[in-house]
Amino acid sequence: MTTATPRTFGLPWPELNDGILYKDVISSSDHEMTLLQFYSSKYRSSAPVQGWLQRIQNGQIKVDGRVVTDPYESVSAGLEVIYHRLPWKEPDAPYSLEILYEDDNMIALNKPSGLQVLPGGLFQQRTVLSQLQWREREQSTLLASREPHPVPVHRLGRGTSGVLLCAKTKIAKSCLSIYFADGTSLIGGKRNTNKEPSSVRKISKIYRALVNGLVDEDEVIVSEPIGVIKYPGVAKGLYVASPSGKPALSKVEVLERNVQENCSLVQVEIQSGRPHQIRIHLSFIGHPLLGDPLYVSGGKPRYFDSQSVDEGFAQDGGYCRPQHAVPGDSGYFLHAHEVLLSHPVTDEVIKITAPLPSVLQTLGEAQSIQQESVGNSSDLAGLGQVSPHGEAPGNDRPGHGKVLSEP
Repeated sequence: MTTATPRTFGLPWPELNDGILYKDVISSSDHEMTLLQFYSSKYRSSAPVQGWLQRIQNGQIKVDGRVVTDPYESVSAGLEVIYHRLPWKEPDAPYSLEILYEDDNMIALNKPSGLQVLPGGLFQQRTVLSQLQWREREQSTLLASREPHPVPVHRLGRGTSGVLLCAKTKIAKSCLSIYFADGTSLIGGKRNTNKEPSSVRKISKIYRALVNGLVDEDEVIVSEPIGVIKYPGVAKGLYVASPSGKPALSKVEVLERNVQENCSLVQVEIQSGRPHQIRIHLSFIGHPLLGDPLYVSGGKPRYFDSQSVDEGFAQDGGYCRPQHAVPGDSGYFLHAHEVLLSHPVTDEVIKITAPLPSVLQTLGEAQSIQQESVGNSSDLAGLGQVSPHGEAPGNDRPGHGKVLSEP
């Protein structure tokens, strides 16, 4: 028995991105402000005053199509102003995407860890969205009329891997978006803490994670609300565990406990979709994700000083990268393993699975994969082909080859 080669796509990233144009129309409330006042007040999170001064004097601002380098020129209501953020080299990121499922309405991808889903911060081009746009542009040369390019209908953290659903039609986008919104609204007010998924839910998401410490109970229901606090380097604030936040619910099941490495392999089903929910909930119960640079026990950030502001700025005038961890930093082990949903058009129940990284496999799963690999090697040998030899799957994960305690 041979294994089919996964379908993949992706183009290498250019050295520099295209930069960005930010367009604004001066409102009556901003009438007769200076250019410097307008930008330093409206986009305070983008750059300090001295950074905006540099950008204006560098000729990166146009007023009604005219480059203006005088930061103290006043602007009138109704004028169009454009800020050109110059091209820059974005941080390294993977670009190859595996297709797990595809039809005329939707496509499910296996997102690698380290790749951002949508543009934001330093990542404006090196995103899943860009690769989808480039793939669609390539295919559209063969087809005269198509709907807009596929778009992700939910987010996965940059450091999170696994199933990512994308809509290819307006109908699918609307329907899938409602699925995710409904999953969150179901726990508003009276929370559903039943161990069985609610029968009215149209989508179910199951994750694998490796956490610090030995989780005592075999199953844990976490229902701590999630709110936002001010945090240096995060313009819209940082999501944390907060009694005054919005409802959130996660069901945690322990799969294995590694006594020697002091870590646990867990499965998490979420009934809501708050940003960074799993990272926050697992850290809230005292078991943050192994390698998480941001969240620690209690569902709070490792470093916190809401009054800390770094007025230094980078070469392009914007703030320097924060000295402390931010949500997009990777290093943890979290994988969106399975998604069960009703098809947005046919209503057929579909199960989409993203193969587990070796570090998130149970010993039994790793052994099964190894046996299958040996079987495939035998098939290839029978065809006169040589199979490459390597380490058994999963040897790089903590605890492989060591005594584990199962729940």
